[in-house]
Amino acid sequence: MLVDSHCHLTGSHLSEDALVAVLERAHRAGVAGFIAVGTDLADCRQVLALARLRPAVQASLGVHPHEAAGWNPDVAGALETLARDPAVRFIGETGLDWHYDLSPRETQEEVFRAHIILARRLAKPVMVHTRAAPLETIRILQEEGASQVGGVIHCFSEDRAFATKALDLGFHLSFSGIVTFKNAEAIREVAAWAPEDRILVETDSPYLAPVPFRGKPNEPALVTYVAAQVAALRHLAPEQLAEITTRNLEALCGWSPSS
Repeated sequence: MLVDSHCHLTGSHLSEDALVAVLERAHRAGVAGFIAVGTDLADCRQVLALARLRPAVQASLGVHPHEAAGWNPDVAGALETLARDPAVRFIGETGLDWHYDLSPRETQEEVFRAHIILARRLAKPVMVHTRAAPLETIRILQEEGASQVGGVIHCFSEDRAFATKALDLGFHLSFSGIVTFKNAEAIREVAAWAPEDRILVETDSPYLAPVPFRGKPNEPALVTYVAAQVAALRHLAPEQLAEITTRNLEALCGWSPSS
């Protein structure tokens, strides 16, 4: 049994009929569960509605760093109300994206800190997005006491030095289709080396489809290709990797197919 630990199941890329088909293909592929991620307040409401409707889908709610410029006290209050729902397993995705800089960097940092504070208040782990800001990401996690709740460095795309710092803070590492890309040797090294009890797999669908689907829309069924690559790197059978990563997610956030 596999769980896609980070996917986007709401938004304009999926109609209701398309979502049903996506989930059916995932189940046929052996994917039994999904952490669906919200990226702004409107999206979070859709994600939570989906999670309430489908027990196999559970939620991670937050304001993506791309959307951080829209943060205000009303958004913060509404997000906290939504995040108190038992179907919400993580706070985020939140973090820093200094590659695209779609929101001012100082605003991204402020919103990231606010998410960590909320996660500590609600005793829920943090779903972290980091791009082109590794040192700053670790610094903020340390300064805000994120080790008290832990979380996930989602779509892991950094090196072993960063991974070590994240692991020291109690975080898990979630590997995406990037681990199958030709130029991703550093990420594959981390996927082979990371502690067994701290690894997860994800799609980040509809983005980052694994080889041989690279460049096409991604979907949760394709997490099987990610899992197969990570399993091969660790000299495991895919079924073993599925069991390990599902157990890790359960331990981290309480995910359960019967929730």
